[in-house]
Amino acid sequence: MFIWICSTKNPLTAISSLVRELLTSRRFLLLVIFMVGVLLINKFELTWEKHMDYNVDFTPWVFELEGHFVQAFQNLFHSPWITHVTSFFYLVVFQALIIASLGIFAGDRRGVFLYATCFTVIINYLIAIPFYLFVPVNEVWSYPQSGATFIMLEAFPNFNTIYRPLSGLDNCFPSLHTSISVSMAILAVRSGNRRWAVIAVLSAFIIVFSIFYLGIHWMSDMVAGVALATLASGLGIKLAERVYKPHHQPLPRRS
Repeated sequence: MFIWICSTKNPLTAISSLVRELLTSRRFLLLVIFMVGVLLINKFELTWEKHMDYNVDFTPWVFELEGHFVQAFQNLFHSPWITHVTSFFYLVVFQALIIASLGIFAGDRRGVFLYATCFTVIINYLIAIPFYLFVPVNEVWSYPQSGATFIMLEAFPNFNTIYRPLSGLDNCFPSLHTSISVSMAILAVRSGNRRWAVIAVLSAFIIVFSIFYLGIHWMSDMVAGVALATLASGLGIKLAERVYKPHHQPLPRRS
């Protein structure tokens, strides 16, 4: 739907442009493979963590700094319809932002931003994973002193059995939901596609709202996520400008 609304071309054309880029550009294919590999590393991080003899927990320090902010946030906004909207954005739209960015930039032939999307995702995860291993911070709702509740279960009762195996309970700092969504919003704004910029920025705002409302992240997780997004998107664009080579270079003019 995002591709259909925001691409200047038919969504099927945009998707075919993405597939064609994968089939005709070895650089882009290798970049996508590397991005998928980094995402798999993030999955294996949970296994590595179980075998590490490292029992430090930074959650009490974070609670000393932030107190009951998340609990107060939940009490202020708690409503069934907000619960369903935020759960949908947290689980579905978060991933759709990445996929839609690839489709929209491929369809609009914005090669630099197509490559930048991949580089940005890679940088986000490569920086976040070491923090998850060595700076563990538990989700707010799982720390009893916080007073927060896991509101996600009201809309998705099976979350802990279906989604939890993909995400560690102490992988909070920095918030990848914040960093990825804000990164995609920054790329959308800088790409010049106004329609996609509005939708991506609004989606990022709702996702950041949801990490507090659902009782998952601390304020420090969000701040670190925004900082990571700014760094990753900036580096991603610079790397893309160096790596991306258009398929059709203009012929040199003769004197």
